[in-house]
Amino acid sequence: MREIRVSLGARSYPIVIGAGWLRALGERLREVIGRKAIRAAVVSDSRVAPLYVPTVAGSLREAGFAVSEIQIPEGEQHKNLAWLALVYDRLVESQIERSSPVVAVGGGVVGDLAGFAAATVLRGVPFVQVPTTLLAQVDAAIGGKTGINHAAGKNLIGAFHQPRLVAIDIETLRTLPRREYLAGLAEVVKYGAILDADLFASLERDVEKVLRQDVELLAAVVERCCALKARVVEQDETEGDYRAILNFGHTLGHAIETLTEYRRLLHGEAVAIGMVCAARLSHAVGSLPRAAVDRLEKLLHALGLPTHVPADLKREQIGLAIEADKKAAGGKIKFVCLETIGSTRFEALSATEIARAALP
Repeated sequence: MREIRVSLGARSYPIVIGAGWLRALGERLREVIGRKAIRAAVVSDSRVAPLYVPTVAGSLREAGFAVSEIQIPEGEQHKNLAWLALVYDRLVESQIERSSPVVAVGGGVVGDLAGFAAATVLRGVPFVQVPTTLLAQVDAAIGGKTGINHAAGKNLIGAFHQPRLVAIDIETLRTLPRREYLAGLAEVVKYGAILDADLFASLERDVEKVLRQDVELLAAVVERCCALKARVVEQDETEGDYRAILNFGHTLGHAIETLTEYRRLLHGEAVAIGMVCAARLSHAVGSLPRAAVDRLEKLLHALGLPTHVPADLKREQIGLAIEADKKAAGGKIKFVCLETIGSTRFEALSATEIARAALP
């Protein structure tokens, strides 16, 4: 068992990483939140629920919680107000209390939606992340970002609400569809690109091990990414400044997701495309050698990830989608550029400038 602590004063929490330990979740949650809580709600989606909710809910019941189970359909397109309202209804029906934890079991969609519900129902209840996808384990489950999508853009409605516990069982990745596993690797590559040149080099060196999900390597990679994310969050909890480096590849990635209605590309796939575009733009503004752009594109390609903007998307469409992005301020985007592999800098760019780089 590996453990990382996110140090945020009164909002600090552990990230626990292991294999096959979800049966002990209830006991660990009791250690974290105490004996006062008598109810808990488990939120999952239609694909993950049959696989892991029985184990998680059973563990919580053994620890003395009265558990209600809430299920939403699978897919980013369901991270919206309509399904949030259903979750609210179920939480109220289950007589949830201020001490009752909401436990999200699944990927980033479940974590974002359940986390926003936990942040706002009864003005905030304890939240627990049990991420079952690689993308959620290394990124989405850590840092307290919660939210839902709006027709105008991704994650436009949300709140910061730190979890009380992040419980990672890497054995859940065995049931993850291959495409989703590969999509999660995009976020792993991101951490290497922006913060850790050694991690990036190890991914280049161990592509085959990564692709076959070597258990020892995968546990180490997840732990390293969690540690990197934790340090960033500790320095800038609510993304006032430094934490924005984690948006590398996301400005364009979110625009592509919005324009394709969250149906054609997985989040990690869109981010992979966005990272390549961001690297090319970094080279264009003079901060990144061409060889580094090629390394990034080559690694993503080797990991089975897309690197080109869908051919049917137009530059003007991308520009408009970027303008709607929540990170725009005064007509400019705080765009994350690479200086080298493992180092970043910000450039204030317009949506038009970014779109032009995506589609020259």
